[in-house]
Amino acid sequence: MRDVIRQFAIAMLAGCVLAVWPLCGAAAAEEEAQVVDGIAAVVNGDVITYSQVRALSAPREKLLRQQLTGQELEKKMTELRQLALKDLIDRRLVIQAFKKESYQIPDHIVDERMHQIIRESFGGDRNTFIKTLEAQNYTLGEFKQKETERIMVQAMRSHNIKMNSIISPTKIEEYYRKHRDEFTSKEQIKLRMIMIPGQKDTASAPAQKALGEEVLGKLAGGEEFDRVAQVYSEDSTRDNGGDWGWIEHNTLAAPLEKFAFTMPVGRISNIIDYAGNYYILKVEDKHGGTTKSLAEARSDIEKKLIEEEAQGLQERWIASLRAKAYIKTF
Repeated sequence: MRDVIRQFAIAMLAGCVLAVWPLCGAAAAEEEAQVVDGIAAVVNGDVITYSQVRALSAPREKLLRQQLTGQELEKKMTELRQLALKDLIDRRLVIQAFKKESYQIPDHIVDERMHQIIRESFGGDRNTFIKTLEAQNYTLGEFKQKETERIMVQAMRSHNIKMNSIISPTKIEEYYRKHRDEFTSKEQIKLRMIMIPGQKDTASAPAQKALGEEVLGKLAGGEEFDRVAQVYSEDSTRDNGGDWGWIEHNTLAAPLEKFAFTMPVGRISNIIDYAGNYYILKVEDKHGGTTKSLAEARSDIEKKLIEEEAQGLQERWIASLRAKAYIKTF
């Protein structure tokens, strides 16, 4: 069994993205150095401190402080620290399960992890790495212990999530039917528009509609849409030649959208009478609105369902550890 755990640990080391959160967390936690430390939770006799919670949540807390203030900030900070505490409790349960089974992480696995961090995060400069640790009040031993525990957690999570990696065709087809929108690209059109108001101080509605017919005649005669729009249109895009750019559904009023998204590319519409004004549309280009076939989407669906199954198994395993544990939060 130890060989199995060793293989898991090696796999985790080879495939994982480097995580050096203790360094970042320590620096950010210094912002709250004035807060008195204390016990946040006890997990089967192991203590989790408030400083550990703050170290884990600090990077995201910094972002919250930049975005929110007052009671909303306070509420979000409380939620964030509760999530951080929950995460620390779960990690501690996993580590305890690892030790209970008398598994071990070989020293060379941890050493390789340390070398990888120094190589990829500090350009291979060990002295810079050590000085960074010292500047943030971490000893090399403390950092190494954190990485050892991280490998333990990764190995145990992989070891305890035994699942069938083959998803049945029926499940894939059912997911495809229920989530077709996930595999449909958003339909967009590149639109130009001329808007002629139905009433003006010096012209009645019939006169304005006649103006619209005149404008449509100029376009039919070959005049450039953008130049005609700059002269006659009275909406906010006039100076840009009536250019609305790329738009999606629900951008225009429903009657205008119906015309715009059913028109062929390059076609100029007839006059559209809507809400007392007169509109002339031109669709210059369109894309999207297509749906991947089941064959095209199959691999993505299978991957997603495998990930969801793994997540469910992991959550159930962690829940079983919590159910058997003594956990006291303060």
